[in-house]
Order: sequence, then structure tokens, then C-alpha cells
Amino acid sequence: MRRWKTQTPEGALDVLENECARKRSVEGCIMQTYKASGYFEVQTPTFEFYDVFADEFGDFDQSSMMKFFDRQGRILVLRPDLTTPIARVFATRYADVPLPKRVSYVGSAFRDGGSVAGAVQKEFTQAGIELIGQSSPEADAEVIATTIRALLSCGLEKFQIDIGQAEFFKGIMEQTGLCEETTEHIRQLIDQKSFVAVGELADSYKIKSELKELILELPSLFGGIEVIDKIKTKSLGARAKAALDNIIEIYGILVDYGFEKYISVDLGMVKGLNYYTGVIVKGFTHGVGFPVCGGGRYDNLIGEFGRSIPATGVAIGIERVISALNYQKAEFELPVVHTLVCYDTDRSDAFKIAEGLRSNGLCVEVWTGGGDIEDYANRRGIGGIVRIRGNGVIDIKNLVDGTTTATTVSELLGGEGK
Repeated sequence: MRRWKTQTPEGALDVLENECARKRSVEGCIMQTYKASGYFEVQTPTFEFYDVFADEFGDFDQSSMMKFFDRQGRILVLRPDLTTPIARVFATRYADVPLPKRVSYVGSAFRDGGSVAGAVQKEFTQAGIELIGQSSPEADAEVIATTIRALLSCGLEKFQIDIGQAEFFKGIMEQTGLCEETTEHIRQLIDQKSFVAVGELADSYKIKSELKELILELPSLFGGIEVIDKIKTKSLGARAKAALDNIIEIYGILVDYGFEKYISVDLGMVKGLNYYTGVIVKGFTHGVGFPVCGGGRYDNLIGEFGRSIPATGVAIGIERVISALNYQKAEFELPVVHTLVCYDTDRSDAFKIAEGLRSNGLCVEVWTGGGDIEDYANRRGIGGIVRIRGNGVIDIKNLVDGTTTATTVSELLGGEGK
């Protein structure tokens, strides 16, 4: 036997029936919520040309992309996210569409080194929305509010959506007068939580003491909206102040949505600043050590494909939501077969009965023979057996209480079997 024939590659998972049913249920709840708010689904290819993702604006490490070649020797990649392909589609296929445009998606993405609940997972599922063609705080607040409704719809109870602002950090660093290379170095150290190194690097430049203190304080600037009040008294430039005003406005809109309890502010978000141009969003909940959702405003991305159009969006990690639901022990209806239909001679009657029961919303199997039928039904958790005896006579056995009832095909089907 070949060594790897019976195994899956690292980071690839088989999803069995109960887990798959839960996954589809979560996806269905989320996508229905999107649809109800006017976000209609689009689909993009599972693989794209490497060029689609090979630029400075990607919100992911390009070394994590899973690459291969086509027959012409061109580099292809399994899509590492779904927003970038949608940006490509919008720039190339939606030339005459009225703006704003709302779209949703659900599908697999692939990254080497991804993780869910501490386990390596190279293929994972994202569901998300993009609101394209509007740069207002109302648009940002809408995608956040829709994401909150989507998380609530699939049963998630306690979660928190952190909102930050890419322009806040950029504005502070602009005030320092440091070059782009040094600014990026500081950003990386803050993102890595290397606070001592941040302090040492800041000390090596002539930066105003108040700005230096603010840079060192960034990782601790999180909490309620009062975080902004805490620093508004500092000597901030116009760019940083505008960023704070933007958060305040978005927060106020979310309060009007009634979602204040789910929102917190995190001014220390400094990841992906080449990609994000405004608000940044991350969602957290109990039992998952990674964000269950993330996104923000990315006004420059679609321009990389030829059309300069603002956009904002948030993606939800389906497997991470399921991990959180498992942690909170959320109730879930497992797939179940209600009835098993078997026959001695009148096969056509058996098929009619099976279809009649299915039309009434029941899950019905038809017995295909071999083995002990009651033992099979009990092991599968099937509630009853309908046995066609012949000449229109039927026995219905309730496997829960052991009782058997005699009837006819026509009675069971309400006259349809005549």
C-alpha cells in the first residue's frame, strides 16, 4: 500500500456528517442574515493567478500562499482569502453596476500555517460581506452590524467586536517625522508586543516625549469609548484626530443599531496597515484563541485592478465560530433518519410511501437489504419502520415504544396510493 494513500495532508480535514451538518447550519444562518440585508452571494475560483495576490496590499503573508503551475508554466495559487478575488471581479465585471454594491460569499481559503483552536488548518471556510462604492461611517457601521447579526443568528452568545483605525497609527507616526522604514519597524514591534524594543527604538530618535509615551501606550489603549476621551487631550495631529472622530461616529451609529454591548475600542491594532485605510475590525469570543471575524476598510485594493473605488467588509471564520459554539455547548439538531421503509414484494408502493413521507418533511431511508433491519434501525437511531406487506397492507412499527400499527397504502398517503 502506498504510504500516504489512507491519510490526509497536514492541515486538511475530513468533515463527517454531524460536523458537516453543523457547519452547513452555521453557514446557512450567516448567509441568510446577509441576504436579508441585501448582500447577495457571488462565487470566485478556488485558484487564481499568483499576480492577483502578489502586491503590497494583501492582508496576509505571501509566503503562506499555496502555489502550483499550469501547463504554460504560470504560477497559480489556491486563494488565501476571498476579498481580493471579489475586488478583481468588481473591477473587471461590474463596470456599469449602480453603487453602492453589496455582495456576500462563503467558501474555502487556503494558507500554509493557518490555525483553528490551536490545530494547523491549511484549508478553512470564510463567510463575509463587502460593501463597495461608499466611504462613509454608515457603510462601515453597516458591515459591522450585519456581522453582529450574523454571529447572533448562528447561536453565538457572548462575543466582542473590537474596532480600531489604521489612520490613527499612521497619523501619530507622521507627527514623529520618522521614515517609512522605521515606522514599519515600530509597527512590527508593536504587533509582536515587543514593548521593550519599541521603547529602545523610540529612544534612539528625537521624538517629542508626549508622542513617545503615546506610542508606548498604544497596546494598552483598549476598552470602551472612554479610551478615546482619555487621549483626545493629547497633542494629536489632524490625521490622528480625524481617525478618532471616525471611530466615535461609527460607534454612535452602532449604538443606534442597539449593539453597544458588543463593541469595544482598540487603538493598538497595527496589523495590515498597508491593506487597511480606515476602520479595522476584529471579533473575539470565549473558547477560541483567535479572532472569529475580521476586516475593515480597504479603499486602495480595488484600484490595484484598475478601478479606484472605496470598499469595506468583514469576514467570519466558520470553523472558529463552530469551535466557539462547541465551547459554549450550544444546542444543535443532529441529522437524523425518522423512518425506514422496507418491502416484501410491492416495491413501487414502498417508493411512493417514501416520497410521500419525504414531502411531509421527514427524512426517510429505503431498506436495501442485508442484515437485521431492526438492529440496523436501532443502531442508526431511526424512530420507526414502515413495512409494505403486499396487497396494499402496511405495518408501522414504533421502535421507541415497540408498538405496531396496521394500515394501508391509501390511508398512509391520504388517498394518493389508490
